Amino acid sequence: MAGTKGKQQTVRDMILSLGLIGLAAGVIYLFIPHDDRAPDLKRVDYRVELLTARRAAAYPVAAPEGLSDSWKATSVRYQGDPYSAWHLGFQDPEGQYVAVEQSTQKAADFIDDASQGAHGTKATQDIGGQTWQRYSGGRYDALVLKDKGSTTVVAGTASFAQLTKMAEALRMG
Repeated sequence: MAGTKGKQQTVRDMILSLGLIGLAAGVIYLFIPHDDRAPDLKRVDYRVELLTARRAAAYPVAAPEGLSDSWKATSVRYQGDPYSAWHLGFQDPEGQYVAVEQSTQKAADFIDDASQGAHGTKATQDIGGQTWQRYSGGRYDALVLKDKGSTTVVAGTASFAQLTKMAEALRMG
């Protein structure tokens, strides 16, 4: 009978140990922050980069005017080599991403990169007296304007309505 008592104690000790481990895990879980919200993106001021790009680029560089403060500029860059490229990223009022991209790179390659592989559709939109072509994709949708010497792409995770608002606000300078 001595062997049975030893086995019962071993099982009891194992159950107590598992209980203590579970209790410790629960306490640790309570002290770890659980915030599933997207991080708050920092607003950037793109005025200096815009002036620089407008002086350096061989095409009229696009930037929005008149958008509400609920549109938050989050990224900006201008690249001069090996081809001229302008990028201006925004978070729209609904929390979606919208980017303005322009480049002198070969149009097909640039559109593929800027739109994350979206494909051209037969749909077009007249925005500001210019014809923009719609592109649709798995990750981004886009509006594309091909001009002499450069291509402008307004792309992102936002709806076509929001992409259109951005395209309507663009001023070339």
